[in-house]
Amino acid sequence: METPVTATETATTLSRHEPRLAETPTALDPAERPAPGGISLLPVEGSEAFAEAVHAAGGEIVPLGPDTRGLIFLDYSRPELLEQALDEHPGITWVQLPYAGIDAMASRVARHAERGVLFTSAKGAYAEPVAEHALTLALALQRLLPKRLRATSWGSAEGQSMYGAKVVILGAGGIARALIEQLAPFRAEVTIVRRSAGPVPGAHRTVQFAELDAQLVDADIVILAAAATDETRGLFDAKRLALLPKHAVLVNIARGPMVVTDDLLAALDAGELFGAALDVTDPEPLPDGHPLYAHERAIVTPHSADTVGMTTPLLAERIRLNVDAFLRTGVFVGRCDPRIGY
Repeated sequence: METPVTATETATTLSRHEPRLAETPTALDPAERPAPGGISLLPVEGSEAFAEAVHAAGGEIVPLGPDTRGLIFLDYSRPELLEQALDEHPGITWVQLPYAGIDAMASRVARHAERGVLFTSAKGAYAEPVAEHALTLALALQRLLPKRLRATSWGSAEGQSMYGAKVVILGAGGIARALIEQLAPFRAEVTIVRRSAGPVPGAHRTVQFAELDAQLVDADIVILAAAATDETRGLFDAKRLALLPKHAVLVNIARGPMVVTDDLLAALDAGELFGAALDVTDPEPLPDGHPLYAHERAIVTPHSADTVGMTTPLLAERIRLNVDAFLRTGVFVGRCDPRIGY
């Protein structure tokens, strides 16, 4: 069981990660604003830190029922609870979701977005710790730490440097922007691949998804940080993995289904990639004994880029900001749309 996050730890985490708390806010027109009122938390167990955030913004916490207008939903693994709550309580006008990714619940609640329920997510709130994890994995792969940590003899000297590397990042959200900052000391050449046109500050170039393949052929590091959608599902299959040079490393901290697991394992076995690291997998969790766990060119971490200790204070602050928006300002952070999946 996770150790509860103390008030001191909360303050420390906020001070460390405050630059990423303010994802670009959305100011709603008065006619678009959700009707304010009582706020419920679901599930209630383990929600103390988030209840404090609601109170800090002047919100009133009520049991889930006819008086509920705002809902703080906290259990990503049980989207059926959210669907049931929205079906049974049509007075709910705003829902705060717990993570940046909303793919697990999008199809269940899209019809409620259609009827006017406002949804906000935690996108951007966890960007710095997740980007830190991605950078850690990339460095470990380049320095062949998976192989060396399993070694029982001296072996040969191998490895690569990140300095001056061409880094391709899929996604242009908070994680990508944090990575651009973290990669700056390495003088890396960063290419952002995104759905829409328009530059991303700090990136050397920004291209759209149609140009992805052209960017892979000379990439040194590829980091997946995009939302899970129909467009990105199975994006890195055998064909696309084959485009990467043999010295390239692949890091996935987005969603597991973006990579075809069997194809990735085959590419590693054939020496077609220098290494791969997955914080998310397909299926998830990856079954016990899966060959990727023991592969000397692979790292698998258990969706731990953002642990409860890291995310609790960051989500609490996002909740405080959005409760204030719900009750007073109408300026919400992290607005999302289940109809499009992000």
